[in-house]
This record gives sequence, structure tokens and C-alpha cells, in this order.
Amino acid sequence: MREPSTFCGRTAQRGGPVRQGTRLMKDEAYTGPDLGELNIGCVDDEAEPDLDYRIEDWVTMAFFWAMAIIVFLQFFTRYALNDSLAWTEEIARYLLICVGLLGGSMAVRRYSHIHVEFMYLFMPGRLAQVLSPLVDVIRIVFFAYATWLCWLITKIMQTQPMVVIDWPMSIIYGICTVGMALMTFRSIQVGIRNWRTGSSPLLRVRKEGRHQ
Repeated sequence: MREPSTFCGRTAQRGGPVRQGTRLMKDEAYTGPDLGELNIGCVDDEAEPDLDYRIEDWVTMAFFWAMAIIVFLQFFTRYALNDSLAWTEEIARYLLICVGLLGGSMAVRRYSHIHVEFMYLFMPGRLAQVLSPLVDVIRIVFFAYATWLCWLITKIMQTQPMVVIDWPMSIIYGICTVGMALMTFRSIQVGIRNWRTGSSPLLRVRKEGRHQ
């Protein structure tokens, strides 16, 4: 005997036609799993692009394109001419360091560095009001101390030449010091703006819906 099977709420014999079930599958559109109601905030709205460019933006872009040209030159001379230039790999590595350190000031100014925002959803409002300025203070102290350390290393590396090119390594460390100083300056600006407004992106996590 054939055992009955259930398909789309109707019973049919195995091996027999299931036309009604096929019709129901075509009529009912699958919309995915029910994840509940989403609390989408203003960050998901269409926003105007940020066109507030500063000096570090243009300098970082110049270093980035210089690195891109040198990397392409290395690729072309190695694989097309089979005679790669020895200095391209080292200089490209140094330019990448400069892009990272100078570009960090852009992230500080735009408050786009990675932050631990999850706990601000559950902690009391008064505690969040205390921790948010504390984060600004710790960030300023950290960048200021890192700037001082970079300056000390820059003075030490004045007599240390690069591997391929006879240039002092203090050039690269000096650019890193400038990047750390810019991050310190921008973090001070961000902290003053947060203290004057009495708010910060960390305190606006719940309202903006960035936890979704």
C-alpha cells in the first residue's frame, strides 16, 4: 500500500500528481525568515556625502597614489620586463605606513574608528554620560603619548639608513610622528565638540539604530 504524504496542507498519494500543491507554491511568495520589526534609524537614511576635506585628506591621497604608481611599476618591471627594480618594494612599504598613519587622522576627525558600542545599549544613561567623555580623554592621552614616543624614535633613527636607498629612516618616522600629532589634534577637537554639545556618537547608538 502507498503511504499518504502531506504537501502544502493537502494529502496526496506518493507518485501521484500534486497539482494543487504546485499551484500554492507558485502563488505564495517566499519573503524570508521573520526577523521581527527592525528599528532602523537615521544612519540608514540617504545622507549627503561628506565634502569637508582637510589637509590630511589631500596629503594622504598623494601618498596613496604614489604608492599605487610604485606598486604598478614593480609589477610591470618584474613580470613584463623580468627585471624588477630593487627599491620599489621597500618604498611601497614605507608609503603604506604613511598612508595608514596620516589616514588615521581622517578617521579620528570623522569619528569612524572602531568603537565598542554594544554595551551602550544596555548600560544606564548616567553611566553612559560618564564613560563617553572618559573615552575622549583616554583617546587624547593615548595619541599624545604615542606622538611623544614617535618623536623619540625619529631622533634615534637619524643615523639609520634605509635598506636599498641611502636615506635616513627618520624621514619615515617623522611622517609617522606628524600623523600621530594630527590624530592628537583631531581627537582634541572631537572631544571639545562632544563636551560642548553634551552628546557623542556613542551616546546616540540607541537612537540611530546602529545596533541592528
